Amino acid sequence: MPHQLLSLEHFRHRLAHADALPQLVVLGILSGLAAGGLISLFRSADTLLQAWLLSGGAERFEELPDVYRLLLPVAGSLLLIGLFSCIPPQARAVGIVHLLERLSNHQGRLPAFNLLIQWLAAVIALASGHSVGREGPAVHLGAGAGSWLGQKLNLPNNSLRLLVGCGAAAGISATFNTPLAGVIFAMEIILLEYTMVGFLPVMVAALVGDVVSRALIGEAIVFTAPDLAIGELTQLPLVALLGLLCGLLAAGFHLLQMQTFRLLHWHFSIRFLLAGLLTGLVALYWPEVMGGGYDTIESLFHEPAPILFLCGLLVAKCLLTPVVIGLGIPAGLIGPTLFIGAVAGALLGAVDSLLTGTTHTGMYAMIGMGAMMAALLNAPLAALLAMLELTQNAGIVLPGMLALLIASLTTRYGFKLPSIFHASLLRQGLDVRQAPLAQILSRAAVGSLMRRDICQASSEIHLSTARTLLEAAPYRILVESDKRHFLLPPADLRHYIDSLPEQAPDDLNINLLSIPAHRIDTSYLLYRATLKEALDLLREKELESLVVVSNQEEPMGMISRQQIEEYYHQKQSLS
Repeated sequence: MPHQLLSLEHFRHRLAHADALPQLVVLGILSGLAAGGLISLFRSADTLLQAWLLSGGAERFEELPDVYRLLLPVAGSLLLIGLFSCIPPQARAVGIVHLLERLSNHQGRLPAFNLLIQWLAAVIALASGHSVGREGPAVHLGAGAGSWLGQKLNLPNNSLRLLVGCGAAAGISATFNTPLAGVIFAMEIILLEYTMVGFLPVMVAALVGDVVSRALIGEAIVFTAPDLAIGELTQLPLVALLGLLCGLLAAGFHLLQMQTFRLLHWHFSIRFLLAGLLTGLVALYWPEVMGGGYDTIESLFHEPAPILFLCGLLVAKCLLTPVVIGLGIPAGLIGPTLFIGAVAGALLGAVDSLLTGTTHTGMYAMIGMGAMMAALLNAPLAALLAMLELTQNAGIVLPGMLALLIASLTTRYGFKLPSIFHASLLRQGLDVRQAPLAQILSRAAVGSLMRRDICQASSEIHLSTARTLLEAAPYRILVESDKRHFLLPPADLRHYIDSLPEQAPDDLNINLLSIPAHRIDTSYLLYRATLKEALDLLREKELESLVVVSNQEEPMGMISRQQIEEYYHQKQSLS
């Protein structure tokens, strides 16, 4: 057992460094296993509950009688009201926005109880036909599995942040068997950076999460798409027009959801009941709006639909989904985003087919799916890979890139809109975007830089004790008393001892609070903290040095502002 503890301690010590790639890959594997198992349970519960409620099978809400389509979302809202009434307010925070907030302000420490609430609430919302998706909950659950692993192992905060990214990638991968999209989603939206040290562990986690879900519950066949490709380059202007349309729809979605957030001061029971009623009423005319709508998306890949039907469905989904999510229904928006893009693409393809008789609408439905996701999430690369992996159709990459580019430019530069997730955080007064200084300092923990050559002393010591301390040649002496704790330069103590008479007795008392010396005020910081946290604390308390302590509050070393600044300048010069 002592040998195992030493090995774990060495493992933690290595993780404090920004270049601990082998250790991070091991953590990527473990987080992939944890996230893959949790997502498999989530997918199984969602599938089984929908199979029980819907006689036609999962996602077959269209086959329900009118009265069931009206009452099912209301019943789901009532269940959610009952669930949220039994839990404290802080446990009701779920989803990707909650994840980003915890990553920004709590070093990625996701509460386990919130994960349980996310699991239950998402299953209820999806099975009852609310116009939401399962991707947001999957990201939260996967990231939570990675965070839980890091917290249980008491890992440094710099590695905990990366574990959240690993879990998020594994969550997406395990949900749709799309490992590439999971990796890029985690880097583009969750971690907001691309580094080689971060990329490999996230890739390993996505791979393992995919394998685990396939092994436990089988392959997640979301879409069976035809092998379609652009016929002639003359179709590219229509593809560009589709990108512009998706950008406009994404901007409208974004603005409507932000406006609906103004109602968040209402009690959640009123908001949830209103969301259920709105969903039920819309579903009376367009039952396809219920749930994720993957069956409807797939049908648009294969067969054209009437133009008026597509127009009504597009308007219904674009108006309903941002309102439902803005009212606080605890599930995701990525699935509905894919739905809106697919319907917009099918509609544009149907209009062109009516005019020219040559277009296959399925190709435009596939392209629109990715363009809408790119525009709303501000994640074009993740959207492109998701479109490619979900359809298994390499022929749409070229036109897809054009549509994604124009859609992203429309929302990002035409309307000056950030990602829908980051906009939600900005509305709360939070900004998860990190400056270069914060990015570099968040990748390493204080254990990678701290000086360990310090020793402790009480405020009053004997002369013999002082001489013993100096023989150890410490860099600083940590002096602790009831009144004050500070760092003392050994040279000042030596100078005082040298000023004493030669015949001074060994048991002479020396008060380190009163001898002439340069006393450096300090504060304590846990060894798990990142260099960014250390610098923030130094600035907040106007200090020059901090003492790094263990979980048992035992001093392990010290770190100074100068060390952190030198580290930053060194890393900046290498980048």
